[in-house]
This record gives sequence, structure tokens and C-alpha cells, in this order.
Amino acid sequence: MKTLASRRFPGPAWDELDDVEYLTAALPDGAGGRRDDVLALAVVGERIDGETLDLFPNLRIVANYGVGYDSIDSAACAAHGVALTNTPGVLTAATADLAFALLLAVRRRLVVSDGAVREGRWRGGWAEPDFLGRDVAGSTLGIVGLGRIGRAVATRAAAFDMRVLHHSRRQGQEGWRELDDLLTEADAVTLHLPLTHETRGLLDARRLGLLRDGASLVNTARGAIVDEEALVRELVSGRIEAGLDVFAHEPEAPRELLALPNVVLTPHVGSATTETREAMTRVLVDNLLAAARGERPPNLVYPDAEAP
Repeated sequence: MKTLASRRFPGPAWDELDDVEYLTAALPDGAGGRRDDVLALAVVGERIDGETLDLFPNLRIVANYGVGYDSIDSAACAAHGVALTNTPGVLTAATADLAFALLLAVRRRLVVSDGAVREGRWRGGWAEPDFLGRDVAGSTLGIVGLGRIGRAVATRAAAFDMRVLHHSRRQGQEGWRELDDLLTEADAVTLHLPLTHETRGLLDARRLGLLRDGASLVNTARGAIVDEEALVRELVSGRIEAGLDVFAHEPEAPRELLALPNVVLTPHVGSATTETREAMTRVLVDNLLAAARGERPPNLVYPDAEAP
């Protein structure tokens, strides 16, 4: 089965595909025009819409490398009769680890402290205010989105003796709060939602204003879930702090954040471990091989959408 891929994906599983061609540029230009021979697309971050799909009249599957597929028009896939798959589950632990690492880094001012040592600004004092962080143990963590990753973060929080609240579709479970109440009550908030029409801009200026002074916001989900301009204003003011792995206009991060001591920034690396990336390739390839055999791929998000 001819597969057009945006790159070579890491790990030995990728070599199980026997007919792969690589894009020379972003879609649709990288396809080189109409392609009757291409039956599968393997992509990560590529924007795929109806115009793109029109180039591949015999396409069976769009296999997305990652959990989030907001860059792919699922309605267009439906209209073209093309299956859409992702790679859930295998990146849960790595992303939860990063979310908690960002939480620790922000609360304990690790980047500021590291920079002071490297740049010779540490004078040996133990009570310098720039290094003064906030407790993680015993604080209240608000988790927005209690799917696979959110639950994994909750497990890590319990090990740190944190009080865990959550806002999700699982109403009635212990710790559930309306979103506004969670934002008001939590010392730290971490986001684990897919980007949809409903979640885009979910944390707007009003909701960001509900965060208590000194609260921490961690986002390893999607940048556009937060009103980025409003978030920048809050962070520049110094009222809150943040650990951000995702941004609204990647790969660009707001320049106003680059010199702030109350922000830790990482380049969308939630799944970036050797083991996790290779496991994601295994799932991606399994989806492609199933489609090649005419079977139902194991990780369909269309036509049988599943909760993230």
C-alpha cells in the first residue's frame, strides 16, 4: 500500500512498511499534484482539509502520529470516506510526567535557580527571594480534563500529597467542580483537553482572572485552549505563573514570555522520550497495516470517535 509520509518515524516498526514516499513540502503542495496511487497518509501536525483529500481519490486512511488530531478536518475525512486514526495510550505516562515536571519547575522556581548558578549570580545565600518557591505537597491541584493523561497526573499528584480537584464529563465523582469554581479554589491548574470548537479559548480573560494570586497554570494540551493574549497579560503582570509546553501559533511562542522568571517554556515535548516515540510509531504502523489488509484499524477516531 503506497503511503505518503511527512517524515520517517522513529523506531524499528517503521521498517515494516514496504512502499513509503516522503513529502517534499507541506501538504497539499508536497503531494506533487493529484495522486491516484497513494492509499495512506502518515502525518504529524500536517493540516489536512478537503482540498488536500481531493488530491488522493483512492485514499483509505489518514494515520495521525499523536493523540490530538485538531489539524485534520475529520468532517472532510467523513465526506471522502477516509478513516482517521491516532496513537492514544502509549504517550500517557510521558505527557503526564512532563506536566508534573513543569508543575514542579514552576512552583519551585527551578529554571530561575538553575540560571543563577550557571550565570554566577548565586552568592551563597539561602534566603534569596528570587529562589523562593511555593509548596507542592499539601497544595490543591485542579485538573481540567480527566481522560487518560489527566488521570495519570492525578496519580502523580496523590504521591505528592496534593488535594486533587477536577473538571470533566465525570460529574458526581469525588473532587468534581464546575470549571469556574475549580479555577478559584486551586493552587495549580493543569490542562488535559483536546482542542475542539467547545474548548478553543476555554480559559479566556475572565476565567484566567479567577485564578488566585500566585496560582500556577500548566498546559501540555493545546495552546489555543487558552486565550494566549490574556495569558500573556496575566504573566507579564506577575500575578500568576505558568509552565507551557504548547502555544497558540507554534512554533512561535509569545516574545513577551521569553524573559519572564515566572514562566517555564518547553517546545511541545510531551511525548518526547525515546521509548514513547517508538511506541507511537508501533501504533501508527499497526493502523496502517490494518488498513492495507482491508481491516478495521485499531485506533479509529473516525468513523468511531473515542474520548481522548
